[in-house]
Amino acid sequence: MVMMAGSETPKAKGSDSDLGPQASTSSESINYFSEFGILILRLGISILMVHNGLEKLQNPEGFSEFVIGQHLDFLPGDPLLWTYAAALTEIICPIGIAFGLATRLCALGLLSTMAFAITYHLFDTGLQGFPFAVVENHSYAFELSGVYATTFFYLLCAGPGRISLAARNKAKANSVRMKLIKEINKVKI
Repeated sequence: MVMMAGSETPKAKGSDSDLGPQASTSSESINYFSEFGILILRLGISILMVHNGLEKLQNPEGFSEFVIGQHLDFLPGDPLLWTYAAALTEIICPIGIAFGLATRLCALGLLSTMAFAITYHLFDTGLQGFPFAVVENHSYAFELSGVYATTFFYLLCAGPGRISLAARNKAKANSVRMKLIKEINKVKI
């Protein structure tokens, strides 16, 4: 396609310029209900995740011995190091997700810890007749880790949404950039 100088092509709905909740133009309408849903998802999952890290710090030796040492012994190095890495990931990353800062990186870290949690549960209890069995405790042992992993995968793909500090910082940066461009355009050489 040949473009003339100064011409613009219209943006088609669903085009590459409209890739997800953070892509926006000034004329694009915002679905605030959806953005509020993403905010509540981020806050809820973060609040629920933090205690997992705190529990690991409460008894790191026990977690190292009975979880990592017995079921995740394929991990290289000291199991205590893996315990502290998981605990810090599960404490620090939810804070980033809650505020919408480095959301994708934080989601990747938490998705990784949940992958290990799912692996642990599968080694410990197996599939338990998944997907059709009715289990004694009313949920599969790996079920909660699977829900967490699915949520973190979504946040990894979609990002924090527009109600986040990252979106606020991006908007400020765009505003400063536009002012700078206007000032540069005023200068005549």
